[in-house]
Amino acid sequence: MSSTRNIHDRRLADAWATLKSHADAGLPLDPDASRLAFADPEFLLRRETRGIRFQLELLKPDLEQQAHGIENTIVVFGSARFRDQQEADALVQQAAAAGAVTQQPAGADAGGETGPGKVDERRARALARNAHYYEKARAFGRLVAEYSADKEPRDQLFVCTGGGPGIMEAANRGADEAGGVSVGLSIALPMEEAANRYVTPALSFKFHYFALRKMHFMMRAKALVAFPGGFGTLDELFEVITLVQTRKARQVPIVLFGSDYWKRLVNFEMLVDEGVISPADLDLFQFADDPETAWNLIKTFYRL
Repeated sequence: MSSTRNIHDRRLADAWATLKSHADAGLPLDPDASRLAFADPEFLLRRETRGIRFQLELLKPDLEQQAHGIENTIVVFGSARFRDQQEADALVQQAAAAGAVTQQPAGADAGGETGPGKVDERRARALARNAHYYEKARAFGRLVAEYSADKEPRDQLFVCTGGGPGIMEAANRGADEAGGVSVGLSIALPMEEAANRYVTPALSFKFHYFALRKMHFMMRAKALVAFPGGFGTLDELFEVITLVQTRKARQVPIVLFGSDYWKRLVNFEMLVDEGVISPADLDLFQFADDPETAWNLIKTFYRL
């Protein structure tokens, strides 16, 4: 009489166990034809295997977020260049005293905004003037984390950013200060910086492909809050607006934080006047100037 078997038993050898036994036997992973395909970096980096890399970059962050119960996120975009008030004020003082101050290279603004290694006084004063956005993003991240602290896992909302400095750091920082976890989806760039230290380590992911990273922003997003930023912020904002406008994505609250900035930057009414968007398209987003208003717009949308 044969013994019963568990229906969930694996039928294929575990890939990691196979690699481990290979290493335990003292067999080096030299590049050659006999190496297992999925353990062959040279093979996986070939142009012909790009599709496989797409799949892996889609799958890995998805499985990890599932494992950590991340179902619903509030995505925060914004400039990587902004600094907190204390650091920005210090830059003004240094720049005024020395004429220019050297600092570490500015990182990617959620996808491509880079900066020089020197900050002159004019630039330093702009950073100081905009530091309040850092502090407001920090406060917003704290509000989201505090809301979720006593909720069941399926009802929790988690801050998700591009993982970099500036506004992204601020939102992750606020969540961290409130005792919450948050997600960081960073991008590998030539002038890259490590993910900011406030992203929950187990939820800090790095991408090669912008397209896959953008998809992950949207997969769990229940709302988007776009703080002032540069090319990267604009790219991500308008991609989301376009997806919602064309009904390729479900409608979610899209909050443009800093009404004066956004209205000076984009003349949305002109687009309506010229007939290139519909008047109803202006309802796809709302403006906010303080963290509580931004958070209340999201809560009202979902009747939280």
